[in-house]
Amino acid sequence: MLYKFKSKAAGDVVMLQDNGRRVLQLIGKDPAATGIVLPEHMAAAIEALTQAIAQDEAQRQAATAAAQSQGAASPALQAISLRVRAWPFVDMMQRCLKANAAITWGV
Repeated sequence: MLYKFKSKAAGDVVMLQDNGRRVLQLIGKDPAATGIVLPEHMAAAIEALTQAIAQDEAQRQAATAAAQSQGAASPALQAISLRVRAWPFVDMMQRCLKANAAITWGV
């Protein structure tokens, strides 16, 4: 399944099921087949995703630093970070917030 996020204020953002589900959970939305993010909830959703991205990056750096300090090989991390996966959605929410437009998926 794909999540296709749509809005009148921005281009579509498409995510694979696992990534879309994670992003929706991070912003406090039910990862159902259909849904909506209203403009009045976008500021909090942007903040939640931004904090999750920062936490993910800190964990990646800490894991790499710990491995290097022990002389071990760098840990096997997911090749694509949360920042890369979620940033198009953050950008979409920022545009929609300015335009006071909702984001929908599955409709």
